Amino acid sequence: MSPQEQWQLGGNAPEMYERHIVPALFTPWAQSLVATAALRAGERVLDVACGTGVVARLAAQRVGNTGKVVGLDLNAGMLAVARKLGSRGATVEWHEASALAMPLPDATFDVALCQQGLQFFPDRSLALREMRRVLAPRGRLVLSVWRSIEYSAGHKALATALERHVTPEAAAVMRAPFALDDPDELRALVTAAGFRDVEVDAATEKVRFPSVEDYPLQQAGATPVAPFVAKASDAARTALVRDVCEALAPYVTGKEVAWPIQAHVVRARV
Repeated sequence: MSPQEQWQLGGNAPEMYERHIVPALFTPWAQSLVATAALRAGERVLDVACGTGVVARLAAQRVGNTGKVVGLDLNAGMLAVARKLGSRGATVEWHEASALAMPLPDATFDVALCQQGLQFFPDRSLALREMRRVLAPRGRLVLSVWRSIEYSAGHKALATALERHVTPEAAAVMRAPFALDDPDELRALVTAAGFRDVEVDAATEKVRFPSVEDYPLQQAGATPVAPFVAKASDAARTALVRDVCEALAPYVTGKEVAWPIQAHVVRARV
């Protein structure tokens, strides 16, 4: 099973993802990504692997009513949540499709954004070539991928506890988002897809969950780890939460837990 297939969400996971993971993790990164793209009024923006649409909605505000935003994702459940949330500024069109075969015309976007999607694609080179294909001359690409799990104490603690108390397979799924850590590999992939002026920079934001005790099961429940944890015994789930809380004790203030997480941010041009 490919990382992309592993990371498809079913059941109520998309709702939990939007409720818990987006505000705790993805909103600060989405704000940063959109700011880095320096979007202008009237621009045409594509959000690849848009999930529940946090990047697309922010982009819609930036480009305004004269702009255009398209969100594309393979997961129907994530798009169903995105459609319910609506947007301000440009109307967002949502497309259920693969990043490897976008049902979009050539040279129709000014900016392509991709927040934490590239590492999951079974053919990263093809996905990048598709992004370049749909960008107009002088179009811009801005994307992010996580650095190693070693740069995220919370995810590392959860992966370790999953391996210890649930299954190695569950731990592997939790580690999958951190699979594209090498900046040189990332730069080479984007360059080989035909982009120029490729820049790769490391950036840091904070992950914030209101409760350290709730974090492990909220994070697991909003990811494909959920079925593994659901099948585990009550004792295993209790041990999982205990181990994660102990590992994250240095990052806790009151009940809230907040730890730094790093990503590579790529900027490039057609």
